[in-house]
Amino acid sequence: MATQEAAGSSLQTPLPNDVDLNPLSGVDFSELEKSLRRPRTLINVLLSGLVTCMTLLALIPLFSVVWLLLWRGGSKLSLALFTQLPPAPLERGGGFGNAILGTIIIVVLAALLSVPLGVLTAVFMAQASEKNRLATVVRFAAKVLTGFPSILAGVFAYGAVVLTTGGYSAVAGAVAVAILMLPTIMLTAEDALRMVPPKMKEAAIGMGATHTQTVLMVLLPTAFPGILTGIMLAVARAAGETAPLLFTALFSNYWLTSGGHFNLMQPTASLAVLIYNFAGMPFKNQVEMAWAAALVMVLMVLVTNLIGQSLSRQQIQQEE
Repeated sequence: MATQEAAGSSLQTPLPNDVDLNPLSGVDFSELEKSLRRPRTLINVLLSGLVTCMTLLALIPLFSVVWLLLWRGGSKLSLALFTQLPPAPLERGGGFGNAILGTIIIVVLAALLSVPLGVLTAVFMAQASEKNRLATVVRFAAKVLTGFPSILAGVFAYGAVVLTTGGYSAVAGAVAVAILMLPTIMLTAEDALRMVPPKMKEAAIGMGATHTQTVLMVLLPTAFPGILTGIMLAVARAAGETAPLLFTALFSNYWLTSGGHFNLMQPTASLAVLIYNFAGMPFKNQVEMAWAAALVMVLMVLVTNLIGQSLSRQQIQQEE
């Protein structure tokens, strides 16, 4: 008992006055306040303001184009634009419903051709060793194709598809557009796959998963947001291409449907070619319709990107 009381009294003994338990003692809080009199704070504020001003200046062309499209094309928007066919010269009214449908069909076909091939190629490049010559050559070719003139893709598709099948078609246009989409999908998907932590792959292999299972169940789901972003960028570029479609899909003033089903092996209208054709006409109705078509194209690309970003965000939240 005496021993316990002695121990208790020793625990209750106050600490010396020179020992201060406050970790913030001796800190001058006035020195931590933000003041423009300090050179570092002043430079930080000035550079932040400069970056903000440059960002706003860079956004001026974008917002000016959007405002111009809303001003010139917004007044022309109506239900008839989405349900009727293009008008003849000097004819009032009309629409470009066939061009919207043709654009969607061409982009979807191009995505079906380029997305599987691009993602599989990206998996090969991401998993190949640095000494793999084939992966190096494929990566170099993809980087070269990013600067490939779009009109050359149209010429290639013209020789490979149009001359072979004997006519312009949506399929030929999809082939030309897929060539332009492929390098963007390949490179962005490869970067997304390389950003997956190696520990996740090692853990899957350590649990007995094969390389195929690791890719399908670990790498691709984890890199899905980055891959989807690359696909959206490729789709946005494909929707606005004009030169390749002039050599492949050409244009049409009629619907693609024939006998209750789609006929993809005939000339196909698209928004990009319609804008190109109508913008140079000396008729007010066609020029106004070109502005409206440009606005619709921008809105389609914007909605597609928003949907892609939403899916990516949901995927990230599920993983967390």
